[in-house]
Amino acid sequence: MTPSASSVPGTSRPLADTRTPHMPRVLRKMLCLHDFEAAARRALPRPIFGYVSGAAEDNRTRDDNRAVFDEYGFATRVLRNVSQREQGVELFGRRYASPFGIAPMGIHALSAYRGDIVLARAAQRAGIASIMSGSSLIPLEEVAAAAPETWFQAYLPGDAGRIGALLERVARAGYRTLVITVDIPVSANRENNVRTGFTTPLRPGPRLFWDGIVRPRWLAGTFARTLLAHGMPHFENSFATRGAPILSSTVQRDFSARDHLDWSHLERIRQEWKGELVIKGILSVDDAVIARDAGADGIILSNHGGRQLDGAVSPMRILPDVVRALGADYPVMIDSGFRRGSDVLKAVAMGARMVFVGRPFNYAAAVAGEAGVMHAIGLLRDEVDRNMAMLGVERCSGLTPDVLIRKGGVPASLTAV
Repeated sequence: MTPSASSVPGTSRPLADTRTPHMPRVLRKMLCLHDFEAAARRALPRPIFGYVSGAAEDNRTRDDNRAVFDEYGFATRVLRNVSQREQGVELFGRRYASPFGIAPMGIHALSAYRGDIVLARAAQRAGIASIMSGSSLIPLEEVAAAAPETWFQAYLPGDAGRIGALLERVARAGYRTLVITVDIPVSANRENNVRTGFTTPLRPGPRLFWDGIVRPRWLAGTFARTLLAHGMPHFENSFATRGAPILSSTVQRDFSARDHLDWSHLERIRQEWKGELVIKGILSVDDAVIARDAGADGIILSNHGGRQLDGAVSPMRILPDVVRALGADYPVMIDSGFRRGSDVLKAVAMGARMVFVGRPFNYAAAVAGEAGVMHAIGLLRDEVDRNMAMLGVERCSGLTPDVLIRKGGVPASLTAV
C-alpha cells in the first residue's frame, strides 16, 4: 500500500497523498519498481522500450550500476524510538518530502500521453524533485505551467548564440533550477537502438507500423491521441526554437557538435543564469571541484544510466571521495541504477543530498499514466520509511557512513567505494 494523505506508516507526519482514488487493476500487481519494467515491455512498441531500457555497447556500466549496491550491507541499530520518522530533505532553500526525485528522460511523451507533464505533475503532487529533459517532446513552457517546481535539464547547443537563446527561453518560462548535462561530447554507441529499430526521428516502415498495431492501447491512447490533440510531436527544447519531428522519412535531427565545449562555456552560463545551476554527468573528484569553483550550486554524479561510455564507473564508487572533497554542506546528488529504498539510503548515508531515479518512473507512466507514477513514488517512499525504521534512524541526517559495512567487514566510513 502507498502512504496515506495523513501519515506515513508508523509515523504521525503528514505527507502528500500518493494514492489514487480508484487504483487501476494493473497497479495492484506492481509491488516494487522492478515490476513496472516487464509491464512496460508489454505496453510499449519495441523500439521505444528498447530506447528506454537500453544502454551503451555491452551494458557493463548499466549492470554495474545495480551490482554496486550488493557490495554494502547495513549495520542496524535496535530499540530506538523511531515512531516520528520523517524522510524530508532541504535543498536549494526548498523542502522536499523524500530524498529521491525523478531524473530527466528524453522522448517521454512517446511512453505515455503528455508524459513529461505526467511526471512533473506527479512529482509536484508528491512533494519530490523532478527534472524535465531537454530531449523532450512537449514545450518546456507547458511543463512549467503544469508543475512550476520542476527543474529543467539542457544539453548545450554547440555555439554561444544558441546557448544564450536557450537560457533566455528557460528563464522566461519560470524555471529556477537549471541542470546542464556535460557527459555527451559525442553520441554514444547504442547498438541496442539499431537492433530494436530506434532512430531519431523514427523512420516510418512496416516494422514500426507492426509494432504499433499489435499494441492498440499505446497506439490509440498515446500516439494517436497526441496526434489528434497536439499534432506531430517535435523535439521542442533542444534549442530556443522547435527541432525535428519525432517521425519522418527524410528529416535529420540536429546533433550539433559538442566536442569543443569546455569549462569556459560553463563559466559564461554561470554569468547569465541567475537561478540555481547544477552540473550533471560528473564522474571524477577533480571535475567535481572544478564545477564547484566555476560557480555550480550543486552537482549530480551520473554515468547517464550506463547510456554513454560503457565501462564508466558507477557514481556510487566515487560518491564518498567527492563528498569529502567538496564538504558536507555542498549539494552532491546522484543517479544511475537506483531501484530500491535501500539503494537510496545507501547513497544518502554516503553523503548524497538527493537521489534521482529514471527508467522506473518512465515505465510506471507507460503502464498507468500519472496514477502509475504516483504509485511508484509511493512504493519507493514506503521502502525508504520502512528501512529507516529498521535502521534505527528518524531523519535522513541520521544516516552516516557508519550504518554501512562493505564486504570484508570494513565500515564505509573507513573506505571509498
